[in-house]
Amino acid sequence: MALGLTGLVVPLTVALGASPAQAASCTTSTGPYQRQVEKFMGRPVDGKQSPADCKATQTFQRWHGITPSIGYAGEVTWRTMNTILQQRAAGKTPNAAGKCPTNKGRIACVDLTRQLSWIQDGAKLVYGPVPVRTGRDGDETRTGARKIYHRSIDHWSTLYKVRMPYAQFFDGGQAFHSVGKSMYNPPGSRGCVNMRDGDAKAYWKMLKNGDDVFVYGRKPGT
Repeated sequence: MALGLTGLVVPLTVALGASPAQAASCTTSTGPYQRQVEKFMGRPVDGKQSPADCKATQTFQRWHGITPSIGYAGEVTWRTMNTILQQRAAGKTPNAAGKCPTNKGRIACVDLTRQLSWIQDGAKLVYGPVPVRTGRDGDETRTGARKIYHRSIDHWSTLYKVRMPYAQFFDGGQAFHSVGKSMYNPPGSRGCVNMRDGDAKAYWKMLKNGDDVFVYGRKPGT
């Protein structure tokens, strides 16, 4: 069983040091979610922006493609952090609420609210949960019961002119496939369920045409 939820946030030692790219200027402004962001980053929680708060927050933003990456504790940054907290809380029981069917045999579940996916066989978790990146506002990943109907290991999207490795289509043009960016990169996909490369490969090996997919919930910000 792969939980896949390690490394969901830049380690604090990284956040206070080097970032994936050279940092832009830091804001001195206190954001509306200052306390929540400070707590998430392991910073002293005083609700006031400091240079160290800004640097840690800015590195988190840059790591996940949140713009502008100026260290401001705004809505998108906190929404992303809150999603990560919900994913951590799911632990080894992502279907504790029983929202994904357990009477279908092997099924790939997608929880839009927590931006999580996993594969279960009946009630048994067989892979995941793993973070995913679903459709943006206006291009939402559609909810409901579906089945995988087409698989293409090195798919090329003629609509968006991009590669979709390990694509497994389950609803029109919407598919599981890997992308080379953070699962928390806003605003989201064009409707597909984006996955990290290793997770997309695992789904490719574990699923086949005709397997069930169940999508439920609502992505934050849509």
